[in-house]
Amino acid sequence: MTTATPHVSAAAVEACLREQLAPETLRVNDDSAAHAGHAGAREGSHLSVQIVSPLFTGLSRVSRHRLVYDALRSLIPQGIHALAIDARAPGEAP
Repeated sequence: MTTATPHVSAAAVEACLREQLAPETLRVNDDSAAHAGHAGAREGSHLSVQIVSPLFTGLSRVSRHRLVYDALRSLIPQGIHALAIDARAPGEAP
């Protein structure tokens, strides 16, 4: 018997990031379908996040990612397998 691992929705991630990081812009994509067939696809969602927040001003890339992971702390064990993050401060070029 196999038990499906829960998957966290892009909408749940978006709501959490909006509440915690007050972004100026935010896009969360569920990329799970592109990973169907590989082993990790059964272990949770594959998501990508593009976020611009004033909270990232003056922070390193690692520090920005830590803020995102901290904001999503309660969701990660609920079924996030992979998370690609593009975190920028306002005014930074993509």
